[in-house]
Amino acid sequence: MLKILIPVDGSSNARHAVRHVLRQFRCNPAMNIHLLNVQPPFSRNVTRFAGRAAVNAAHQEASREALQASRRMLDEAGAPYTVHYAVGDRASLIAEAAQDLRCDHIVMGTTRKSSLIRTFEDSVTNKVLELTTVPVVVIAGDPVSKAERYGIPAGVGAGLALLVAAAAE
Repeated sequence: MLKILIPVDGSSNARHAVRHVLRQFRCNPAMNIHLLNVQPPFSRNVTRFAGRAAVNAAHQEASREALQASRRMLDEAGAPYTVHYAVGDRASLIAEAAQDLRCDHIVMGTTRKSSLIRTFEDSVTNKVLELTTVPVVVIAGDPVSKAERYGIPAGVGAGLALLVAAAAE
């Protein structure tokens, strides 16, 4: 039986990955699908004042919301799946889960970005590729803005626009 891990963060790109797996499922229903949502940990300031139960409840609620659309898609297709939650560094926990679950591959949706932007950006996909020995299938998701497509990250573009505006005054 083919074991597939799909990291889901609630984005449309994650749904692209689920659609890809569903297309495979229609051809090969002997599949064991694992959905994984990894929540970033709260800062020490938050955890110091909130109780453990409140922090756990907040993480579970955020995971439930992030997984909702993907679970609905799998339910509608009649595809069996297992849900996993984790809190911590996304890339390392995705790689660990794939190893622990003995997955045949990881299917990740990602935004279509230029190589230049991926070099400077903190990309979970790139980190997973570095950390795991499990094959990773990367599904091209939604396109980025025209400025980002040509190598100018949105933040840099906005910063340059502010500098030009300030210099014009």
